[in-house]
Order: sequence, then C-alpha cells, then structure tokens
Amino acid sequence: MRILVLGAGGTGGYFGGRLVESGADVTFLVRPARAARLAAGGLTVRSPTGDIHTPVKTVTADTVTPAYDLIVLSCKAYDLDGAIAALASALAPQAAVLPLLNGLGHFERLQAAFGAGRVLGGLCHIAVTLGAGGEIRHLNQVHALTFGELAGGTGERIAAISDVFCRARFDSRPSADVLQDVWEKYVFLATLAGITCLLRANVGTILATTEGEALARELLAECGAVATAAGRPPRPEAVDSALRFLTDRDSSLTASMLRDLEAGGRTEGDHVLGDLLRRARALGVATPLLRVAVCHLQAYEARRAREAGR
Repeated sequence: MRILVLGAGGTGGYFGGRLVESGADVTFLVRPARAARLAAGGLTVRSPTGDIHTPVKTVTADTVTPAYDLIVLSCKAYDLDGAIAALASALAPQAAVLPLLNGLGHFERLQAAFGAGRVLGGLCHIAVTLGAGGEIRHLNQVHALTFGELAGGTGERIAAISDVFCRARFDSRPSADVLQDVWEKYVFLATLAGITCLLRANVGTILATTEGEALARELLAECGAVATAAGRPPRPEAVDSALRFLTDRDSSLTASMLRDLEAGGRTEGDHVLGDLLRRARALGVATPLLRVAVCHLQAYEARRAREAGR
C-alpha cells in the first residue's frame, strides 16, 4: 500500500513517521520549504514512547502524481480548501482519503470534492506540537488513530489499512461505527477547547477555582446533548473517559486551540465550536456556555484580523 500523508506537521508527521519507522511506503506532501528542511535533516519525533529520526520521501503540490492507495489528511480545518486543491493531482482511481481533522464539517466538503465512496472516517487522540527547529514533540503517552467506513461496517479496504497500521508504534483502531467515535471525540474536544480557551488555563488550573469543575461539567453536558439530538448519544464509557480528563486536578492538559490562541495564531474555533453551535440551533438544543465560548473565539479572531490589517 502506497500512502500519501498531506503535511508533516504535528499530527501528520507523527503518525506518518511511525508508519515510516514500521517499514510502510509513505510519502509526505508538503510545501517547498518543509520539503527542503526534511531533505536536509530528515523527520524528527521526540516522544516518551520512543524517538524517531529518519529520512523521508516528499513531494510538493506541483510534483505529486496519482500514485497512492491511501491519502491521510491531517491539515487544520482552515487549510482544507488548499488541501483539496493540492490532492486533486494525487488521487488514483482506487485511492481512499482518510481525514484526521477535528469535528464533522469536513466530511461533506471532502465527499463533494472527491466522491462519497472515497472518503473514510477517521480521528486521532494525540497531543503534539511542532518545535522551533521543525521537530515534532509528542507530549504524553497517548497516540491512537481510529478509522472506518463512514457508512459503517467493515470490509476489505479497512482490513487492508489495518494490516499496515497495526505494524506501526501507535494504537491502531479499526471501527465498525466510526461516526459514533467521531461524535464522541467531538463532544470531548469541544468541551476541552471551549473551557480552556474561555478561561485561558489548563484543566488543573481551572479545577483550582470555585466554579471550574461545575462549568466544565455543564459544557460537557451541553455538547453531549447536541450529539444526542443528532442521533449519536455518547456511550457511558466515552462520558466517563471525558470526565476523567476534565476533572483531573493535577492535569496540565489544554486544547491545541488554546496553544494556537496564546501564540496569536489562527484557530479552528469556527470549524469545531462554531459548527457545533450551528448544529445545536438547528436541532433546537440550548447551549448557553457553548454560545459564550464561540463568541469569545469570534472576538479573538476579529481582533486578530483587525490588528493584522493595521
């Protein structure tokens, strides 16, 4: 199986690097500057589960050809249009697209661009960041990638992907109901991003306040209510897992959205929180805390755009 990973940043670089480490045939589709850096120094991952330093194959948008069986898409949501354009030349007739973006809104856009039959469901659980030198820094022991057919069930395509992924040093999880998994991650991520961005603090610091735990629980309940109204109620084990992370008083956990915000960068606020709020309104679900979290990020983006125009 020939695999093309779009981007060699935190998520794509980590999982792509682990696949390279396992012997898989992986090429990274990157911008010219990143390609030059990787050609000069290889791909570096610093991880508590084991470091990687390896040469990798790269292509750029003007040199990519339709020679791949699986395309792993790990860009930020606000870069999706550019990613779709870049992938147009990479799609062989049999190629499948596995997006690892947060939220749900990207699925329809990818299906419209490439056809519903090509697009798989995917999600990952990992905390990574890109260091100043271009190295990927894995921040804890969690590194799971879940994938499956959007229509549900299992088949030869998922079995073939699983056969490749299971050899790599991360938790590979084929799913017969990947949309349920996507919704459950969405509920947790929206809660984590909403509460840490709104209060500008990590989980442990939020829980040290008098109202922090109550607010986190209330926001989780709101997000879960949207999933339930959409026909995807979170399973009890998913709620329990979310609460373990959100009520750990020793935790330094934040959403990557907060790291983007604190760095003065663009966020995925509209794709993650804004889209969930729009779904809540369409379903008639009241989400007062989610509404405030969305307004907060919109105000940040408006100020950022205004300051950039000065």
